[in-house]
Amino acid sequence: MAVLLTVHNRKEKTLEALRSLFNQLGLLSELNFTVFLVDDGSVDGTTPAIQKNFPQVNIIPGDGTLYWNQGMRLAFSFASKNSFSHYLWLNNDSKLFPSAVQHLIKTCTQFEEQAIIVGSLKDPSTDNLTYGGVKRTNPWRPLNFSLVKPEDKPISVETMNGNCVLIPRQIALEVGNLDSAFVHGLGDYDYGLRARKLGYSVFIAPEYVGICSREYKQKFVSKSVIGRWNFIRSPLGLPPGEWKIFAQRYAGPFWFIYCLSPYIRLFLGMEK
Repeated sequence: MAVLLTVHNRKEKTLEALRSLFNQLGLLSELNFTVFLVDDGSVDGTTPAIQKNFPQVNIIPGDGTLYWNQGMRLAFSFASKNSFSHYLWLNNDSKLFPSAVQHLIKTCTQFEEQAIIVGSLKDPSTDNLTYGGVKRTNPWRPLNFSLVKPEDKPISVETMNGNCVLIPRQIALEVGNLDSAFVHGLGDYDYGLRARKLGYSVFIAPEYVGICSREYKQKFVSKSVIGRWNFIRSPLGLPPGEWKIFAQRYAGPFWFIYCLSPYIRLFLGMEK
C-alpha cells in the first residue's frame, strides 16, 4: 500500500499523523506501507524531523507553491511508478485510530475492490463530523455537497473530502492522477466524481476512523467583503478559473449560473 501526504509548515501535526499511521494494528503482519510525502517548501524543520523520527518515509521536495492538490498529485505520480495494491490519501492534520487502515481495507474488500472507500473524521473536542463523504442534497444546487454522517454500515456517497481516502489499484489505474487543473481544493471532489462516471462507487466506511479539526470556515467568515474577495480568488479559496472548470463538468447545461452564484452571493452580502 502507498500512503500519500503533502505538507507545508505543520511539523508537529505531521509527526502526529505519521505516528498514528505507523501505530496501526496489523502493521508488518497484515499491512505494509510505503509512504510518499511531499514537503512543499516547509521552513519549520519538517523534513529533518521526519528524517529523524520516520527515516522510512520517502520525502519529495516541493518549492512552496503546490498546495494540497498539486502536492498530492506529485506524491501520486511518484507512487504510481510502483505496483501498489491500494493508495491511501492522508492529510497531515489527521490522526488515525489504531484500527483505521484495517477497517478501510475490510470495507473495500466487501465491494471487491470496485469502490473508493472514504474514512470519516471527527473534531476531537466536539465529536462533530468534519471530513468524509459528501452528497448533493438539492437538485437545484448541483454544486452544493453536504457531509454524510457515518453509521454502522457502509453508505454510498457521490464524492469525498481527500483527508482519508483508500483507492484500490484498479480504480487508480483507470481514473489516473488528480487533475492538474486544480491547485488546492476541488481536486478531491473531482476525483470521486470522475470515478463514478467510469462506473465505480464511492462509499464511506462504517463509523469514524480518526480525528481532524476543521478550521477553514472560521478563517473565511472572519474576513471583510474585500478581504473575502481576495481570499476567494486565492488557491485556498474558490479561484474563478478552477471553479469554472468544475462547474462545466458537474453542474449541467446551466453551469454558468451555478458558476457565478458564489461570487454574486458574496457581493450581495449573502455569505457571512
